[in-house]
Amino acid sequence: MERGEGIARLRSARVGRLATVTADAHPHVVPFVFAIVERDLVVVAYWAVDRKPKRTERLQRLRNLERNPAAEFVVDGYDEDWRALWWVRASGTGRVVDGASPEYAAALDALVSKYRQYASEPPPGPVVAIDIDRILGWRAEPGLGDRP
Repeated sequence: MERGEGIARLRSARVGRLATVTADAHPHVVPFVFAIVERDLVVVAYWAVDRKPKRTERLQRLRNLERNPAAEFVVDGYDEDWRALWWVRASGTGRVVDGASPEYAAALDALVSKYRQYASEPPPGPVVAIDIDRILGWRAEPGLGDRP
């Protein structure tokens, strides 16, 4: 899969699975919502701690990124016709975005434009950027999984 197609599939995906690394070197995988922003050939995924029910805003994935900023996430398309299967995996470095920065406002704008729920209830918690340095993708048969 070409990089442009991978980015398009990432951009259109409604949910992904985010993996971070725990302090004892175990993978920690959770579903998450995110927005992709591309500027000058740099691709960044933004997500935020939102108002969905949680035990704490101090999420395990945030603690993991503080210790080890490595992050990876995957989006995929499943179909009963397995010739239409596809997935895209993005790897990079996670960081918390400063709440006073222009990047923070741009990240929230990207999230609000993708998820209408955020328009009425913007995320109250930290915003995290994943600076993507690698995008890999696969599709079973060209032409059949072309529904990004």
